[in-house]
Amino acid sequence: MLKVKKTPFRMCIACHEMKPKKEMIRIVKNKEGEISLDITGKKAGRGAYICDNLDCIKKLEKNKLINRTFSCEVSKEVYQKVEEEFLGSKK
Repeated sequence: MLKVKKTPFRMCIACHEMKPKKEMIRIVKNKEGEISLDITGKKAGRGAYICDNLDCIKKLEKNKLINRTFSCEVSKEVYQKVEEEFLGSKK
């Protein structure tokens, strides 16, 4: 009998939609408190997931979603860096 592999789902912190983990982008906060995009999904640290679309990325800064998710103060530069990394990964 073949084992059916279960697809892991994650919830987007912007639109709250459940999607397969592979279709999402992970935002990670490491032990040093640095926040960055994790394209590979393998970086160590606390992760949060966001849809792979610009609308959700825009909602991040507007609603300060990274602040809420990681319960810490996040500067505007971090939001801009995440957006730049996202746009850079789309090329």
